[in-house]
Amino acid sequence: MTEQTTTEVQTPDDSDHPDVVVSLGTDHHSFDRLVRWMDDYARRHRDLRVLVQHGHSTAPRKADGTPFLPGEDLGELMRRARVVVTHGGPGTILQARGTGHLPIVVPRDPELDEHVDDHQLLFVQRLEDTERVRSCTTPQQLAGFIDRALASPEEFRVNEDREDGPERAALRAGALIDLLTAPAGAASSPGPGAAEDTDTAGPGAAGSADTAAEGPAGARTWPDVTVVVPTRDRPELLRRTLEAVHDQDYPGRITTIVVFDNDQPDPALARDGGERPVRVVTNSMTPGLAGARNTGVLAADTDLVAFCDDDDTWLPGKLTAQVEVMLAEPDTEMVCCGIRVVYDRVQAERVLDRTSVTFADLLRSRLTELHPSTFLIRRRAMIDGCGTVSEEIPGSYAEDYELLLRLARRAPIRNIPEPGVRVLWHRRSYFSGRWQTIATALRWLLERYPEFRLVPRGYARVSGQIAFAEASAGRRGAALRWIGRTLWRRPAEGRAALALLVVCGVPPAWILRLLHLRGKGV
Repeated sequence: MTEQTTTEVQTPDDSDHPDVVVSLGTDHHSFDRLVRWMDDYARRHRDLRVLVQHGHSTAPRKADGTPFLPGEDLGELMRRARVVVTHGGPGTILQARGTGHLPIVVPRDPELDEHVDDHQLLFVQRLEDTERVRSCTTPQQLAGFIDRALASPEEFRVNEDREDGPERAALRAGALIDLLTAPAGAASSPGPGAAEDTDTAGPGAAGSADTAAEGPAGARTWPDVTVVVPTRDRPELLRRTLEAVHDQDYPGRITTIVVFDNDQPDPALARDGGERPVRVVTNSMTPGLAGARNTGVLAADTDLVAFCDDDDTWLPGKLTAQVEVMLAEPDTEMVCCGIRVVYDRVQAERVLDRTSVTFADLLRSRLTELHPSTFLIRRRAMIDGCGTVSEEIPGSYAEDYELLLRLARRAPIRNIPEPGVRVLWHRRSYFSGRWQTIATALRWLLERYPEFRLVPRGYARVSGQIAFAEASAGRRGAALRWIGRTLWRRPAEGRAALALLVVCGVPPAWILRLLHLRGKGV
C-alpha cells in the first residue's frame, strides 16, 4: 500500500492523540485544497487537535502536520481518533475503515491538478452510493460532516469484521488501481488549460492588444464590461475562472460580479478599485442559474455584460475580440465565439464557421458552439428589449438557449469563428443526471416556441433529447412515446436511436462519455 511509504517520521505523543486525523497519502500531486480546508476548520475549533498527514502537499499552518508516517503509526492514530478524513485513495480508505471509522473523504480532482486522472472521483462515488464513505466536495460539507461525526460518533463507525469479506476485496481492487495509476517518481502532469492554452490566446489574440495601442483601435475608448459569474459549491474552479477574467488582455475596465446561488458567499474574493474589481453578491431572484444570472445583470452598471460559468475559463484574447465587433457594429446586440471543450483531459474545438446566426438557424440546431460562457450582450437589449434570462424554465435548464432565441428574434447574433473559452465538461456539472428536470424543461421549450413545429429537424432534435432524458430517468413508456414523435418528424434523427439504446438497458453514462470524448453531447 503506497500510503505507508515513510520518508520522514514525526510520531505524535500517544498521550495526546489527535481528535481528527487527516491522511493525504503519498501521491506526488499536491492536495493543498484539503490542507487549507482543514486549516480553516482547526482555526475555528481551537479546542480540537487536528493532525494532517500531508505527504507532498504544503504543510498546514493551524493544524498539526507531518509529511509521512509508518503505516502502523498512522493506523494507530486513526484508531484512537474521533474522526478520520482522507483523500480518495483506495488504500487510505481501506486503512481507515479497517480501524473502525466510516471515513469522510474528499476525492482528488484531476481538473485541479490533484491527480493524474479521475479514478478517485469515480471510486469515491461508488463507495458513497453504497454508504461506505461520506464524500464531500466543499469546505462547508466537510465541516458539517466533521461536526456531525463528533456529535454522533456511532454514525461514523463500521464493523471491522465486515472488512474481511467481499467488501475488503473490492476496496483492495481499488487500492491496486491506485498503485497502477501512480508510478513512482512520475512528474506532475500539467492540468488542462496549462501548456495547451499558452500557444493559442483566443480569438483576436494575434496583435489584438497591439491594434488597440498602435492602430486605429488605439484611438478608441474601450467601454467598461461587467462579467456575471454564477456559482455554487465549486470554490476552486471559481478561482480559476476569476483568474482567467483578470488576465484578459482587454485594455478597458472589467468588473466581475460573483453571484452565490444557494451557497454561502465568500467575501475574500472581493476586490475594490483598479481595472479588475470583483463584487460578491447573493442571488436575490429565483433560486437557480437563471435567477443568479439576472441578479448580476441587474446589479451591473455597464452597457456591455458578459456571462461566464464558474467552471469555465476565458482565453486571454476573448473579450477584446468581441468588444471590437461591438465597437465596429453599434447595432449588434450580442457576440459569441467558439469553445474548446475539455472532458477527461481530452480536448475538442467546437467552432461555428459563420459570423452571423439567425432565429431560423437556432430553431434548426442548438449550435452548441454558442455557449453561455461566450455571451457578450448589450444590457439594454435585455432590460429594455427582449427581457432578462427566463426564470420560468423548470430548473433553469436551457435558459441560455432560450435567451439566444429571444435575442435572435430581434437581430442576428454575431459570432467569431475562433475558440475563446475553455469549457469544462465533468461529472460535477449541475445538470449531470437531472434527467427529469431536463425532460420537463425541454417540453416547456417546445410549448413556448410553436415555431419548432414548422422546422422538422429542430423539433426532432428537441424531442429526441426529451426521449433520451425520459429513458435515462427510467420512464420507458414516456421515452418510447417521444422516440415515436421524433422518428415521425425526422426518421434520420440519431437521438431517437440513442434513447432506444437506453431503453434497452445501455447505461446513459456510457453513451454520454463516448459523446463527450468527441466534444459532443446529446
